[in-house]
Amino acid sequence: MSAEKQSARFTSESMDAVEATAPSPSDQRADAILDRWWSVIPEIEWAVHASLIERIRRLKKQRKAVILAHNYQTPEIFYGVADFTGDSLGLAQQGSATDAEVIVLCGVHFMAETAKILSPEKTVLLPDPEAGCSLASSLAAGDVRQLRERYPGVPVVSYVNTSAAVKAESDICCTSANAVEVVQWLDSDRVILLPDQYLGDYVARHSDVEIIRWEGHCEVHERFSAEEVRGYRQQHSGIQVLAHPECPSDVLMEADFVGSTSGMIRHLESSRPERVVLVTECSMSDNLALELPEIEFVRPCNLCPHMKLITLPKIAQALEALEPKVEVPAAIADRARQALQAMLGVSR
Repeated sequence: MSAEKQSARFTSESMDAVEATAPSPSDQRADAILDRWWSVIPEIEWAVHASLIERIRRLKKQRKAVILAHNYQTPEIFYGVADFTGDSLGLAQQGSATDAEVIVLCGVHFMAETAKILSPEKTVLLPDPEAGCSLASSLAAGDVRQLRERYPGVPVVSYVNTSAAVKAESDICCTSANAVEVVQWLDSDRVILLPDQYLGDYVARHSDVEIIRWEGHCEVHERFSAEEVRGYRQQHSGIQVLAHPECPSDVLMEADFVGSTSGMIRHLESSRPERVVLVTECSMSDNLALELPEIEFVRPCNLCPHMKLITLPKIAQALEALEPKVEVPAAIADRARQALQAMLGVSR
């Protein structure tokens, strides 16, 4: 990094403040990647982001906090302040394994609920309480109870992208990575899989189980089309297409690899293709392009409006005020935790 850029990172922080916030190992790794990031963002943003990053790192130490950032968060959050990054369940597990007193969840509401369920003794903050999820909001606990009445005795599997109340009405949870495994483990001819219709379609194609679906969709992934994927192949020779199973079935049929966000990362790290397109939220491509600079990322920009409600200023404000807190009633949390633990038992 040039001396000018290095100076810009710390213009609003005294040297005493900088020295008081020596970066953790995760911060040190992030700094190495941020050195590349500074070279591609507009110069006017350097000082703004740098000031907030240093402020948040100081507040983390004061509050004994950890910051968990989903793969769809922007680079200044993902690499600038996060202690742990990954998918929703992995973040909650990482948070529960730490001795932190405060968890700041940089994601959406159901993720913060899951973190609270797995860490009931910790304070869990969601920097913007309006950060929701179209998929999670498509299904309520009452809908699950009605499905149980309609299909008596049929086990209910809820995707982790659901509210705590929905998890509490379920027999077991699943992720996009282990949905097929969980459904097969139940050893039932029929399974209710909620709420993502396209994930249900994917599981139905990869198992012999009859899947009873709900017509829920992710507003980011449902916008992709098979025609769009074919267009990437025509425009970019040799491109490899990685798609999330929340995408429509015709999109998945066009993909070279289908998997969760964590699965995509593992695939790229092991195969190192020359050119890829990630058919998912586009901030993930931005983050991986910094970490895997030898790969060319073609970037369809479907943004999640809920994820983008989380910003550095809101993270700083949450740490200062210890608000907004996410709470889950004990009766719901206990039952939801059982469904999550049942899934973790399958995947061990």
